[in-house]
Amino acid sequence: MHKDLKKKSAVALISKALAAISLVVTGAAGVLPAQAQGTWPDKPIKLVVPYPAGGNADNTARLLATQLSSRLGQQVVVDNRPGGSGTIGAAAVAKAPADGYTLLLDATAFTVNPSLFAKLPFNAAKDFAPISLVMQVPLLLVVPAASPFQSVADLAKAARARPGHLTYASAGNGGAQHLAGELFKQGQKISLTHIPYRGGAPALTDLIGGQVDIMFSATTASGPFVKGGKLRALAITSAKRTEGWEQVPTVAEAGVPGFQVNEWNGLFAPAGTPRPVLERLESETRAIVASPEMKKRFAELGVQGVGSSAQEFEAFVKAETAKWAGVIRTSGIRLD
Repeated sequence: MHKDLKKKSAVALISKALAAISLVVTGAAGVLPAQAQGTWPDKPIKLVVPYPAGGNADNTARLLATQLSSRLGQQVVVDNRPGGSGTIGAAAVAKAPADGYTLLLDATAFTVNPSLFAKLPFNAAKDFAPISLVMQVPLLLVVPAASPFQSVADLAKAARARPGHLTYASAGNGGAQHLAGELFKQGQKISLTHIPYRGGAPALTDLIGGQVDIMFSATTASGPFVKGGKLRALAITSAKRTEGWEQVPTVAEAGVPGFQVNEWNGLFAPAGTPRPVLERLESETRAIVASPEMKKRFAELGVQGVGSSAQEFEAFVKAETAKWAGVIRTSGIRLD
């Protein structure tokens, strides 16, 4: 009898304990999905652009923010934080809470800065979760309309005849235009003198006026001057000939095998952002880029929509980082 009572008491205690555990597990199962999915987003989202207003990154961010606001049911606010070749804005996002309410729309410099700076205020490989490569735009190798160079071969021949005499302009040290020039020099085994400007506009102005000899410039910036007869395009930096520029050979076709350079914009979140949030952002971004409305706007801007998966974007970032590390190491460029 006594043993039976003890047995019943033990069973009762075990039942109560199991019931309590069940409540905790059930509660946790209900809370986690709600936090990760159900309530996000329940307030405005900040989209940080680490560059000034008016450029490709800013234009892309504002187009994307408008569409995301509509699809997510919360305002997505663009926050321009220029400075430090994009490092200031990126650092702010790296230190932000990983809750899906602070995002980063970055560009080519994201894969360049780890090799340009001896020390960064963040770890580009570990502090961010890639979401999607949104768009990219190739560069044109352009010369003044009055230039004697009619082809890349003409340019390379002149550069070999007078090493260091020809000059190439860029929007500043360490940018895509500068590095495209360095990659071109290394591929052609020629010597050119780099002339950095404080922005792409003054560089193009001096190129048109003949103060510098050549420049690599995004189709969005230099294209109108080519079509207006003020500049001549010798080559384009895309992997294959591009719609709207079919008559312009690629740099690879013109003598530098494997040459490819694109300015690009992609969406990131702080590392540790909940997976459901990242997946939602990836899905919405890809749908936006594929939409007829966005395709039309990108075509008007002269850029190429991509809308990659997170995995594809992560692989792209790793490949670009490795490529520019090699170019920078060979050229010896440093910004600090």
